[in-house]
Amino acid sequence: MELARGANTVVDGTSLKVAVNGSAPGTVDLMVFQLDERNKVRNDADFVFFNQPVSPEGAVRLESGGVIEIDIARLPADIHQLSVAVALDAAANGTLSAVGGLGVVVEQAGSTAIVAQALGLTSERAAVLVEIYRRGTDWKVRNVSAGWDSGLADLVTAFGVSVDEEPQSRPDSAESADGIRTVPDEAKLSMVKREKLDLRKREVAKVLLTKGGNGIRARVVLVIDKTGSMAKQYRTRVVHRVVERMVPVAIQLDDDGKLEPYLYAVSFVKLPEISVHDAEEWSDTYLHLRGSHGGFNYDKIGAANREVPIMTEILSGLTRGSAPTLVLFFTDGGFSERKEITKLMREASGLPAFWQFVGIGKANYGVLEKLDDLDGRVVDNAGFFALDDIDTVDDAQLYTRLLSEFPDWHKAAVAAGITTP
Repeated sequence: MELARGANTVVDGTSLKVAVNGSAPGTVDLMVFQLDERNKVRNDADFVFFNQPVSPEGAVRLESGGVIEIDIARLPADIHQLSVAVALDAAANGTLSAVGGLGVVVEQAGSTAIVAQALGLTSERAAVLVEIYRRGTDWKVRNVSAGWDSGLADLVTAFGVSVDEEPQSRPDSAESADGIRTVPDEAKLSMVKREKLDLRKREVAKVLLTKGGNGIRARVVLVIDKTGSMAKQYRTRVVHRVVERMVPVAIQLDDDGKLEPYLYAVSFVKLPEISVHDAEEWSDTYLHLRGSHGGFNYDKIGAANREVPIMTEILSGLTRGSAPTLVLFFTDGGFSERKEITKLMREASGLPAFWQFVGIGKANYGVLEKLDDLDGRVVDNAGFFALDDIDTVDDAQLYTRLLSEFPDWHKAAVAAGITTP
């Protein structure tokens, strides 16, 4: 049985399996809202999603592969409707109309399956696909296929989920039993943003735990290429999303959970630290292409690559035997001063910093591609990988590639007396 947009039918039995085609965690997120007679959640526990996959009484369960298991008999008497919805991740471009095959199949035990394709979507980034609701003694399903252009925040707000909670007092950083760190500034985030951050922190912690790097405390420095060839990456906000995805790394490694940022080209500029609660505002304030903004004259940086000045600046703040530093260096290539950079990396191998270079966009990365084979170093102090499009790489893949070599460097550097345990 196939439902047109707005059409409904009675469901048979109390056990339903709802399969949502087109959902993909981290790109098209799947969620269910348990709603009362006001069409609102009773509290935030009625919001079922990737980081809270089971409703309080266990009637709704979000399984892997975009499947929702529903036991209608276990739904509380004051729940009158279940709204099954999807939303594009904030880092994903486009709209839901471009998601191929988006729709729902409701399987009923011993009865005909109900198909509800997503129909009529245009500019929406979040939408309710179907609703399953009470009508007298029956339960029915309706093809809704309607939503919000602005995305997830408006979707959850419409159903009464809290997105702007008052900051809670957290005097110190904390670490959970599974090694995931929390810093006080996280309390200033909305619930939706905290849940997304928690998922990313979990992926960071998983990589470090797997590599034996849990418990390492390190200063985290973020260096971003600001040459003319990076203009598109700034204009399309790719760099904004890089900043957002590096914040969980700082939370897991740095005592205060903050990133120390630099922009560089011929010269460089050191910018104010990035805290978890103001990362978006920081990007909107400081990631400009030219002119003066936020008290900084970006024209003085120049437009061409020259890595030696920024690398020398970072090295000047390092002292052998002090705490470790992780340098996250994002660039679209152009490392032409091969001799000078090679010399610097050899000298840097005796200092407490690991340099993780990341190529963004298709480019010629020069000496970076030879770092793994560079001889004459005390320890292997650098890694490099390139991404054609960072937006197509999920968090698990990104953090695995970003952090896998750092714990190995730390062990070697501690053994050589270069840095602290």
